[in-house]
Amino acid sequence: MSESSGDKILRMFNILLLFVIAMTCLAPVLNVLSISLSGKLAVESGKVLLWPIDWNLQSYSLLFNGTRIARALWNGIEMTVGGVVFSMVFTICAAYPLSKSYFFGRRTYTLLIIFTMVFSGGLIPTYLTLKSLGLINTYAAIWLPGLISTYNMLIMRSYFESISMEIEDAARIDGCNEWRLLQKIILPLSMPVIATLILFYGVHYWNSFMSVLIYISSTDKYTITVLVQQMIQSQSLLTETVQNDMQTGDIVPQGILSAGIIVLILPMVAVYPFLQKYFVKGVMLGSVKG
Repeated sequence: MSESSGDKILRMFNILLLFVIAMTCLAPVLNVLSISLSGKLAVESGKVLLWPIDWNLQSYSLLFNGTRIARALWNGIEMTVGGVVFSMVFTICAAYPLSKSYFFGRRTYTLLIIFTMVFSGGLIPTYLTLKSLGLINTYAAIWLPGLISTYNMLIMRSYFESISMEIEDAARIDGCNEWRLLQKIILPLSMPVIATLILFYGVHYWNSFMSVLIYISSTDKYTITVLVQQMIQSQSLLTETVQNDMQTGDIVPQGILSAGIIVLILPMVAVYPFLQKYFVKGVMLGSVKG
């Protein structure tokens, strides 16, 4: 079936519109990346736009040698991986029983959980509770208050409900109990929603800023998000940490800050391609034959 002229015009318009939107999102990242890879004179003169000038890696070298970025990067990875693992385990354990129509009190529990989306204990009671538990200055203080996202849990519950009961009945006839059914049947079929929620939780924990400032008192446990923000906010802090190298005149603070921003966003950019394929993968197709 051939396209009409109107369809072709509409398709070209959509392609052009999406290209403009993509470049609008990509251009700032390319500008920051170019600044981090450019020489001092090019950066100071404002000539760097979307392509590096006088390529070099001095900004990254100075960033890792003159600041605590390596330690902060490891802290961010540790907090993110731990938070994602705990959140996914508890989200699955909460969503699975609530997806079953035979679960006693299902509606009541669901309403109580949804209630937390509107009302919460507040910052001060939460802080005092965590302090009384001895969790201040530990990553557990960041993990526990948001261990289960109600929104994410409802998404997973809805996906579990969409799985055909015929599959579960067949597994039970073969002798599967609930735990084995969840582990061997439900979770493999739920990889698209699991991958999506892993990304949601990962971005949440990786970008955690205020919670780290509130609950973490030791600077040695600061994550890369907090460190980069402090470098951007306080030029004096950045100058002090790299004072000896700054006297050589080879580097400008803007290049170091740009390098820090690139290091901050790089892990999420690197992880996304491995999860993206699950978003559109139709694992349920053909799973039930009439």
